[in-house]
Amino acid sequence: MIAIDGPAGAGKTTLARRLAAELGLPYLNTGAMYRAVALEALRQGVHPDDGAALADLARRMRFTLSEDQPVPELRIDGRIPGPEITSPEVEAVVSRVARHPEVREVLRAEQRRLGEGGAVVEGRDIGSVVFPDASVKIFLLAEPRERAARRVRERASDEELARALHRRDALDARVNPFVPAPDAVAIDTTGLGEREVFERALEVVRERLGGGWA
Repeated sequence: MIAIDGPAGAGKTTLARRLAAELGLPYLNTGAMYRAVALEALRQGVHPDDGAALADLARRMRFTLSEDQPVPELRIDGRIPGPEITSPEVEAVVSRVARHPEVREVLRAEQRRLGEGGAVVEGRDIGSVVFPDASVKIFLLAEPRERAARRVRERASDEELARALHRRDALDARVNPFVPAPDAVAIDTTGLGEREVFERALEVVRERLGGGWA
């Protein structure tokens, strides 16, 4: 099990996908699960502050890993998560949805089930809460300005996204603060290219897991 944590825009998704392909493991984006619940709540008119209703909604959603790709990835109700889960509407409420303990309990159980056979899993509390016994724990960091710029490039958006990211950082710090696992290896991705981040992370994997991944 490889756990990758860090704030939005630090490079978790790019790194996790690449490591999964390199190591022949499934890739699990836990943030997409919270976003999917937030999107479904918007569609069904469930209030983002109603934890019990949100948890019930999450229980009725089906989370699986694909079996038709070289790297198995998340499917939600049988479908690949699309760009709708990264819409401004979802961005505005996902932190409020994720703050509820009952929602996190439901999704945490699903994440453990999906990752029980080994996976590269990315999120906010993977190494500290979801998989505290993960063999490899990596915590990505980056300066706020660079994280915002990456999100703008990724989503072909404008500077409003940078402001939205700042607001989400502030909300996340209150409702779901980062608590990096004490045995996680921190990698500051500020100023680094994707290949540099990947190579540093792969070194960590090889150090922790030994020659089997050489």
